[in-house]
Amino acid sequence: MATLCRPAVSVPEHVITMEQTLELAREVHKDHPQLELALRLIRNTGVEKRHILQPIEETLRHPGLDERNALYEAQAKARVPAVIREALSSAELEPADIDVIIYVSCTGFMMPSLTAWLINEMGFRTDTRQVPIAQLGCAAGGAAINRAHDFCTAYPGSNALIVACEFCSLCYQPTDLTVGNLLSNGLFGDGLAAAVVRGEGGHGIRLERNGSHLVPHTEDWIAYDVRSTGFHFKLDKRVPGTMEPLAPALQELAGLHGWDAADLDFYIIHAGGPRILDDLSKYLGVAPEAFRFSRATLTEYGNIASAVVLDALRRLFDEGGAAHQARGLMAGFGPGITAEISLGRWQIPDPTFAAQRN
Repeated sequence: MATLCRPAVSVPEHVITMEQTLELAREVHKDHPQLELALRLIRNTGVEKRHILQPIEETLRHPGLDERNALYEAQAKARVPAVIREALSSAELEPADIDVIIYVSCTGFMMPSLTAWLINEMGFRTDTRQVPIAQLGCAAGGAAINRAHDFCTAYPGSNALIVACEFCSLCYQPTDLTVGNLLSNGLFGDGLAAAVVRGEGGHGIRLERNGSHLVPHTEDWIAYDVRSTGFHFKLDKRVPGTMEPLAPALQELAGLHGWDAADLDFYIIHAGGPRILDDLSKYLGVAPEAFRFSRATLTEYGNIASAVVLDALRRLFDEGGAAHQARGLMAGFGPGITAEISLGRWQIPDPTFAAQRN
């Protein structure tokens, strides 16, 4: 059975606090007719600080899509290898042991994908499969876990590497004055994460079932408007209410597995905002404390898009993990409106298996 091992997570060194964000909004958009609404929405995110690639004065500039995308590529190449090395070390594997790299990102574009560069530069085999996912937004973290699970099920004994690289600050649009865009300026942060799914052995979540669900006719609720200036984030005011139709999808998948989604041992959930977590607690019937890892990610890093689920899982590991065979649910939410859901049990390595490997 495939096991999702401890993720490695990294955030850039520049920090912007909630108070700095609010002050900047007041300065830059002082004449905006809906400024007070935007400020209230930003306060309600619960984000205390975020990490960004560049100092704030550089972030506020818009040098053009070409320069921003060149910075995305340079920073991805500079920062991704370190999280990969840490993830491989946690899984006790080497680059040559990896059979597929699943790379997810929605904040920059490269062709060929960064996966080709990684294979050339980091010692992965030349027959390593490449699966770049660019258009699932925040749901891509959950999708990457599910596609890794699918691969390891199709090819028993294989190992998958998941990489999430999100530089949301490179999507800042100073001339876009929609309320949804102003809210995004106070919500999203930059972050990278990597994790290995081992086909055999490993310590973490033994993946047992996965599924997807799309809420019909909501494809324009979370979207990019792609212009000459880059990616303009579009956020519909109805998005915070999407847990009401999505919670039943989580319950249904758990039910197919013989589990009750309201009675599991741990939950790793994409933290798009506090209301998402509050509503999911309500509609699933679980205590708010169940989502403490996701809330911590939101508070300390903001919404780091596809990397959120991996960071929330990293926090579960840091807390000491769960009991052997404890049951859990993971879910990522994003454009579509799409949910990527997985179920698994906490797996503590079998000492006998480890001895045989050594």
